[in-house]
Amino acid sequence: MKQNAESIRSYNGAAGGWGAVKGSALAVHGQKALRRGVIAIFRMNQVKGFDCPGCAWPDPDHRSPMELCENGVKAVSWEATTKRVSPEFLAAHPVSELWNWSDFDLEDAGRLTHPVKYDAQSDTYQPISWEMAFEEIGAQLRSYNDPDCVEFYTSGRASNEAAFLYQLFAREYGTNNFPDCSNMCHGPTSVGLPQSIGIGKGTVTLQDFESCELVICVGHNPATNHPRMLSTLREVSLRGGKIITINPLRERGLEKFSFPQSPGDMLTNGSTPLSSGLYNVRVGGDIALLKGMMKLMLEHQRSAEMHGKPDIIDNAFIAEHTAGFKELAEDLAKTSWSVILKESGLSFAQISELTHCYEQSKATIISYGLGITQHENGSENIQQLANLLLLKGNMGRPGAGICPLRGHSNVQGDRSVGINEAPGETFLQALEQRFGFTAPRKHGHSAVESVKAIRDGQSKALICLGGNMAVAMPDPLVTFPAMRKLDLAVHMTTKLNRSHLLLAKQSYILPVLGRTERDVQAKGVQSVTVEDSMSMVHASCGALKPASPHLRSEPAIVAGMAMATLPRSKVNWQEMIGDYSLIRDAIEQVVPGFTDYNWRIEQPGGFRMWNGASNRIWLTENEKANFIVFNMPDTQQALLPENTLMLTTMRSHDQYNTTIYGMNDRYRGITGRRDVMFINAQQAKELGIAAGDKVNLKAVNHEGVRHERVVEGLTVVIHEMAAGAVGAYYPETNILIDLDHHDKQSATPAYKSVPVVVEKSL
Repeated sequence: MKQNAESIRSYNGAAGGWGAVKGSALAVHGQKALRRGVIAIFRMNQVKGFDCPGCAWPDPDHRSPMELCENGVKAVSWEATTKRVSPEFLAAHPVSELWNWSDFDLEDAGRLTHPVKYDAQSDTYQPISWEMAFEEIGAQLRSYNDPDCVEFYTSGRASNEAAFLYQLFAREYGTNNFPDCSNMCHGPTSVGLPQSIGIGKGTVTLQDFESCELVICVGHNPATNHPRMLSTLREVSLRGGKIITINPLRERGLEKFSFPQSPGDMLTNGSTPLSSGLYNVRVGGDIALLKGMMKLMLEHQRSAEMHGKPDIIDNAFIAEHTAGFKELAEDLAKTSWSVILKESGLSFAQISELTHCYEQSKATIISYGLGITQHENGSENIQQLANLLLLKGNMGRPGAGICPLRGHSNVQGDRSVGINEAPGETFLQALEQRFGFTAPRKHGHSAVESVKAIRDGQSKALICLGGNMAVAMPDPLVTFPAMRKLDLAVHMTTKLNRSHLLLAKQSYILPVLGRTERDVQAKGVQSVTVEDSMSMVHASCGALKPASPHLRSEPAIVAGMAMATLPRSKVNWQEMIGDYSLIRDAIEQVVPGFTDYNWRIEQPGGFRMWNGASNRIWLTENEKANFIVFNMPDTQQALLPENTLMLTTMRSHDQYNTTIYGMNDRYRGITGRRDVMFINAQQAKELGIAAGDKVNLKAVNHEGVRHERVVEGLTVVIHEMAAGAVGAYYPETNILIDLDHHDKQSATPAYKSVPVVVEKSL
C-alpha cells in the first residue's frame, strides 16, 4: 500500500529472492565492474579465495560455488569498481567542493590511485611519493615528546597481519591508544561477556545451528547486516527448529526468506517462514524482558519442585559451573511485575509465551546484534542474556550458546592480535620477549576517549587504518571541529570519505590494496588471515589486478611509517612485509591460540581459536560462570519529559556501517531517499502526525533539557514497531547523540536509545 509517494511503499515479499538477484546485478552494473566483479564473486568466500570484505558470518564446511549474498556482492563490486579517483580528479575537485558532496557520492567516485597530501594553497589533495609521505609522517611523529598524543584508529576490515604490525608500531612508538571500530559496536561484548563466562566472544559454531532446537534472535536484522545467516536460519526452520525474534521493529528478514540459490524458491516465488513469533520489545527494555523471563522460570521451578515434576532449570550445571545464583534469585524475587511490564513494553502473556518456548527447548542459541550492545547498559544487556542461558545450562554443549553477530569481517581478529587499549600483562610481556623493546603499560584511549582527547588538545595526531571514524562517531558538532584541530591526519583507505575532508595541519591519504586484489611482495603473492564471528581463522588471497600500480598493502604501509618513525627500531619490518608468514610466526609467539598458525591456515576452512567457555572452562577470576545481577531502577526514563521518545538509529539495506551503496531500503519499502522517520501508527496518532508529514527530531538529555542538536525535514513512515520509539538512519542522525551518551563499562555510544522529541515541521 502506498503511504505518500512512489518513494515510500509497503514491502510484502520475502527477504532474498528475485529482489536480491536484481540488487546484486544492479550493484555490479552500477560500479562498471562486470568482468572484475564476476571474477571476484566466484572467488569470494571460497577455500582458496578471499574473504568477503563485508560481514563476519562464518563459511560452511561444504561451500556452494557461489558462497555469497546480495550485500556481499555490493561490498565486492564497491571495491572492484572501475571508477577511479586519480590525481586529475582531485585537482579538478577542491576539498571545499567535495565537502558538499553526499557520503554516497564521495565513495561512489571510485578507487584512489595515488598517495596524496592536502595542499592548502590550491585546496586540493596533490600526489606525493610514498617515500616522501613516510618521511614527513615519521618526522612529525618523532617531534612529539609524549607518544600518548597520537591516536591509532583501526577498522575491522584490516587483516590479522596488518593489525598485528599496527599495534607493534604503536607500542614500540610508546602508546596503547587504539580507538577501534569495535568500540562503537561490540565493545559491551568484549567488556561485559568476560565477566560472565570468561571470554568476550561467542561460544557457538556454525555446526551448533544444525542441532539446536531454538534460536532466539535479539536486536539484529540479518537480511541487511549479515544476510548469509538467513540460509542458516532457513535450514533450522526446514528441519523443524524454532526461531523467535525479539526486536523493537518488525524486520522482513526474520519473517520469511526466499533462497536465491534454491531453484524451487526462485521458480515458484516460494519462501521459508523463519520466526514463529515477533516480540516488539520497547527500545531499551531488553533487561526488563529478560528479568521477567528468568523470574517466571524460577517461579515455575518452585512449582515443579512442589509437585514432583521435572526441573525447569539445570540445577546440576548451576551447582557445578556457576556462582551468583542465590543473588540472582533474590533480585528477581524483589523485581516487581509492574516495572517489568512497563519497561519491557510487553504484556505478561507475551513474556509467559516466550518463557514457555525457552523452557521447552533442550538446546538454545541466543544471537544478538547492535540492538543489544549500543545502549547505556549494553554490557548489562549481554550479561542478562548470559544469565538466561546459564539457567538452563545452554553454554558449552552442542546446539547451545551465545552468538554475538560481529559486523566487519575481521573486527574480532583485530582484537585477538592486539588492537586493545587495555592489553593484558601476559600479552605485553610476550611482545617484549619476542621483539626486545619495553611496551607501554598506561591504559590507552578507546574511540570516545580519543575524540575527547583530540577535542581537548591532548592528542595531536590521528593515524587511521581504514574506516570513516569521524562520521561513525556520535556528536559531529564536537567530533568534526576536534578533527580539524589536529597537527597530523593519515588515512589508509581504498576510497574517499568525509573523514578525509576534515583537514589537519598536515593531511595524507594513502591508498591501499583491497581484500579482492592480489598482494605481491618480495616473496611472491601473499595471503592474509581473518577471524569470523565464531572464532574461525582462515586465509584470504585476493584475485584481482590492483586498481592502480601505485597501491600498497596495509602491512607494507604500516611498516613504511614505522621504519620512518623509528629509525632504531628493534623490529625487522622489511623482512616481515616481504613474507607474511613471518608476521604469523610472530603472532604465534605472542598470542595464545595461534599454535602452528601457518600450517593450520593451509587446511580447508582454517582453524577455530580455542574457546574456554565452549568447553565449560571459565576463565574468570573465580573460575566459574557468573550470574550477574542488574538492579533495574523503577523506571529508566524517570528524568525525561513525558513527550520524549527513544530514537533507535538504523542501517538501510543499501548500507554497510558508514558506507552507503545506494539510496534504497527495500525491505522497509523506501526507494531513492534516506530522509525518513519510522514510527508506529498509534504513536503517530498520539503525536498528531500522519504518514508523509514532515517532522523534526530534537535531542533531549537525561535531565530533560533540549539541545541545539536537531535533524529537520524527515518524512514520517508508518512501520510496525514498539511504542515510545522512532527509527531513523545512521549516520545522518548521529548529530542527536551526545558524546557522553554511552555504555558505562565499554564507552560504546548508545546509538540505539537516543532520547528525542518529535515536532511537526512548519
